[in-house]
This record gives sequence, structure tokens and C-alpha cells, in this order.
Amino acid sequence: MSQPPEGVQRPEQYRALTLSTVAFTVCFAVWTIFSIIGVRIQQDLGLSETQFGLLVATPVLTGSISRIFLGIWTEQFGGRLVFTIQMLLTALCVYLLSFVQTYELFLLAALGVGLAGGSFIVGIAYTSAWFEKEKQGTALGIFGAGNVGAAVTNFGAPFLLVALGWEQTAVVYATVLAIMAVVFFIFSKEDPATARRKREGRKPNSALMQLEPLKYLQVWRFSLYYFFVFGAFVALASYLPRYYVGAYGVDIALAGTFAALYSLPGSVFRALGGWLSDVYGARAVMYWTFIASLVCLFFLSYPETRYVVQGKDGPIEFSMALPLWGAVLFTVVLGFFMSLGKAAVYKHIPVYYPNHVGSVGGLVGMIGGLGGFFLPIAFGMVLDFTGIWTSSYMVLFVLVAVSLTWMHFAIRRMERRKFPGLESEESFRYLPEIQDLPGTARPPERATGPQSQPQGSGA
Repeated sequence: MSQPPEGVQRPEQYRALTLSTVAFTVCFAVWTIFSIIGVRIQQDLGLSETQFGLLVATPVLTGSISRIFLGIWTEQFGGRLVFTIQMLLTALCVYLLSFVQTYELFLLAALGVGLAGGSFIVGIAYTSAWFEKEKQGTALGIFGAGNVGAAVTNFGAPFLLVALGWEQTAVVYATVLAIMAVVFFIFSKEDPATARRKREGRKPNSALMQLEPLKYLQVWRFSLYYFFVFGAFVALASYLPRYYVGAYGVDIALAGTFAALYSLPGSVFRALGGWLSDVYGARAVMYWTFIASLVCLFFLSYPETRYVVQGKDGPIEFSMALPLWGAVLFTVVLGFFMSLGKAAVYKHIPVYYPNHVGSVGGLVGMIGGLGGFFLPIAFGMVLDFTGIWTSSYMVLFVLVAVSLTWMHFAIRRMERRKFPGLESEESFRYLPEIQDLPGTARPPERATGPQSQPQGSGA
């Protein structure tokens, strides 16, 4: 039976996990605020689809780039302090948003709001320090379920928007986030790793040393996976309200509800993804995610099409289109599998890089978050260019196809390098996950051999 880290009690683990998860949920709700108030801003300022996509994506840019720095600072100063300061600064930026009037200033304010997205890597580093390796996948999956904050915004913000206007909606969000920062600081404790380092009088590793694992190709491969499972999740959570309003003509409240139905499974089932990664292996979960996503995106990307065929009595016309209920259903299924994939990606990091969770996790989170920045812009540009509402799903279909192909052939190449006689698909199917393959990059601290890797960590 696994035991908590030295000097840590189970209640302390649960308290740290609960506080960090709730704080991350609030931060994520703030991070996606433009998915709702942005629709009203677009109407007020007469923005094009590309301008709207840029506005929605700008907070994601800050949230992504800031992750690598916040990850390093978390390893140096501890998650309790960094998390608190990050939430207070973000709350101030959200409050200032209520005074903005022009599009250019909205973009500038959105950069500050985006600091909310950096909370993810702070929470990952803080939470993982409290748990033993055998339970880190499940714990980080539960923490990652804070993505449900996107559903909170999609459900609740439309009603605040109608009742109070977008300016006061921003004030409400800023107030809640500031309160959360104070609550977190009062009731949380220093994580075990930081507390131990302070007791022993050791200085934290330098930033250059913390960035050392970034030279490994494996880290960048994990980043590509996260570009879809997280970046596309954020992009769709922000873009779907606009999609439903434009493609199906529903009002903003109903569009927000449909978008929340996508965000909800894309968030809460991340804990399930962590557990499945602990039990069946992260690689298997990634295969399930990519294959299921391809199926969903194929149907979602198929545009309304009219056909004319020559019948025995003359031309026969008919059309094919995905109804609204079908679009909502496929996005819900897509969100579910993306949530599994998000947990699977982050299962690897504390296993392979236990001393660099902040820096490695920050890079993976940054690349993934950049997907949330570039994809909404791409959605708007492709829509402006083609005029086809489903073109956003076409973009994602290509992205998943490339990711799955690259992952599969990379894994096959590594396994054949380890086992030169491996040729048949049948033997590949039943082969256990393999770690520490010859020729693959390995962090110095994992040089003791494959026996140090817990079950299900390979990908």
C-alpha cells in the first residue's frame, strides 16, 4: 500500500488538493470570461470574426506564456505564495477591465486577465508535491477538473451579463477571485518540498538548471499532445457560444448553456482520466482520446451539403446537415475524451521529471495553452475565408490526425529499437508499455533504470 510523502498526513493531502482545485476552478472561470462578455463586446464595437477570435484568444496567450515562468517561480518560492500573488494580480486586472472602452484597450486588458490561466502549472507543482507517485495521476486529474470553471462561466456569466451588463460582470468576477486568493493563503500550508528545503537551508535550483529537461524531445512530444487536448478545449470553450449563435441562430444564454455542456465533461472527467492513466497506462488513454476525437470531429466538420442525383424520373435533390442536437451531442463526447487526454499527458511529468515538475509542466502547459490562443484566431480567419461554420472542426480534425500519426509511429519506432524482432501488429497489441528506451532522452535524475518507473507511466 502506498504511503504519503515523509511527514505528510492524509488530511493534509486532501486539504491541499481541495484548496488548489477550488482556486483553479475560479481562475479558469475568469480565464474564459471573454467567451461570454466578448459576444456583447463584438456587437457593441462591430468586430469582425477575426477580431473577435483575437479578443477571445488574447487571455490565453498570457496564460500560456506565463506558465513557464510561474512554474519556475513555484519551484523556487513555493506554490502557496505564488498562487496567492497570481490570483490577486489577476483580480486587479479583471477589475480594471470594467473601465475599458476601445478595442485596443480591450486587447491590453485581456493580456492581464490571461494571468488566470497561469494558475494551472502553479497548482500542478503544488499539488503533486503532496502525493506519492502511485496516486499523482488521480490527484492531478482531480485538480485538473478545475477546468469546469469554463462551464461555470458559460452557465452563469450570460445571466450576469443580461442582469448587470458586461462591466459589472467583470467586477463580480474580480471580487470572487480576490476573495479566493485570501482564503487560499489563510487555509493552505507550504508544500512538503518547499518546507523541507527551507528547514535544511538549501537554496532553490537556478532557473537554468530547472530548464535543463527542456532539451529532451520527449518533453516537446508531450507538448504537442497537450496542444490539442487542452489548447483545443480552451479554444472551443471560448468559441462555441459564438458558433451556436451564428450557425444555429440561438440566443446567447442558450448558446452558453450548450457550450457549458461541452465544458462540463471536458473538465470533471479529468479525474477519471488520471485514474485510468494510473491503471491502464497513459499511452492507452492517449490512443482512446485521439481515435474518438477523430470520429467526433469528422461528423462535426461535415458542412450542410445539398446533393442532386439523377433519378429515373429526373433530378432528385436532398441535403445532409448535422442538427443542433447532434452538434451538441458530439461536442459533449469530444469534451469527455479530451478530459481523459489532458490527465494522461500530465501523468507523465511527475514520473519522468519529479524534480522539474514546474519547468517541464510549465513548458507543456505553455505549448498547450498556445493552442488556445492560435486556434480561436484560426477559427475566425478560416470562417472569414470560407464562410463555412464547420471549418473550425476541419482545422481540429487535421490537427488530431497529425498528432495521432506522429505518436503512433514514434512509439512503434522506439519499441522496435528496444525489440528488433517486433514486426507484427498482433505482438504489438499485447506488448506492455515500455520506458527508458535506447536512444530516447532521459532526465539525469531517472538514470537508475526502468524499475523506478511506476506502472502505466510510459508513452
